[in-house]
Amino acid sequence: MTAGFTPLRTERLLLRPLRAADAPALHRLVNDWAVVRNLSALPFPYPRDLADEWIASTAAQLEAGTGYHLAIAGPEDSSELLGCIGLRLDLSPRAGNLGYWIGRQYWGHGVATEAATRLASWAMANLELDRLEAHVATDNPASAAVLRRAGFRETGQEQRVFRARGGKHPALRFEATRDDLFPATAGRAEPASASAETSGTKPIVLVAACALIDSDGRVLLARRPEGRAMAGLWEFPGGKVGPGETPEAALIRELHEELGIDVSAACLAPFAFASHGYERFHLLMPLYLCRRWQGEPEGRENQALAWVRPQRLADYPMPDADKPLVPLLRDFL
Repeated sequence: MTAGFTPLRTERLLLRPLRAADAPALHRLVNDWAVVRNLSALPFPYPRDLADEWIASTAAQLEAGTGYHLAIAGPEDSSELLGCIGLRLDLSPRAGNLGYWIGRQYWGHGVATEAATRLASWAMANLELDRLEAHVATDNPASAAVLRRAGFRETGQEQRVFRARGGKHPALRFEATRDDLFPATAGRAEPASASAETSGTKPIVLVAACALIDSDGRVLLARRPEGRAMAGLWEFPGGKVGPGETPEAALIRELHEELGIDVSAACLAPFAFASHGYERFHLLMPLYLCRRWQGEPEGRENQALAWVRPQRLADYPMPDADKPLVPLLRDFL
């Protein structure tokens, strides 16, 4: 496998880097008019040596972080190639372009939907992206349905060159943002009860957050992991205050559970608070400063961590509730 990339698993599939041994199967599956007619960049017939060249190029892109082109394989036999899925990155607008194809004998089994959903979710949670894009020929309704099931929205239509067809053809344009892919809520915690919502008022959720500051004046940010609302955004560590719990006690508990560090209440200094209305609840979040703790912070919930200079905090995409705290913290430090 390519260094630094862990293959992605689903219930039935393995998405792994392509390897030279895949070339014969790749050529056999994609050199099919029913498949290649729907792919804008590929010729038909598809030359055998092009498979070798393309697989070699995917390794270079993966190493450089400019593209993630993966084999769709069976989970029990990773050499069984079902198709390919890929993501080309354009980091200047923080966007990625999703594409995929499945061998004809594997159509109709949900393979494309399962693979596209997994890669899109992983990419938005782990790469520096704000949106994903995809394009589908207008006479390919099955692929359009795949994108809709994966969380994409149709945003328009345009003319695109389809190389195998020998010219331009109308295509549907699709897009997905973080809110499309992780729509559960937009906050750190769900309301404990829906009773307030049914009465027409939003419940208030109390969340405590902490700006851990190291001896070099850097602030610790944690990235929300895949599978959680707003996955991929950076935030100050913390969590929901439980019933009968003080914000300080909640922070001590959360920092131990999330980061593996021990903090005493005397080391938590109240600094500011955020008040933000989300669709389903209103978030009230006090922010504490902490300069002393025991242990080395580590992401115990699969979250990435980053020590950030105060003047660089605004460079990290954050939830709306955290954003107003950044200039206050930057000016203070």
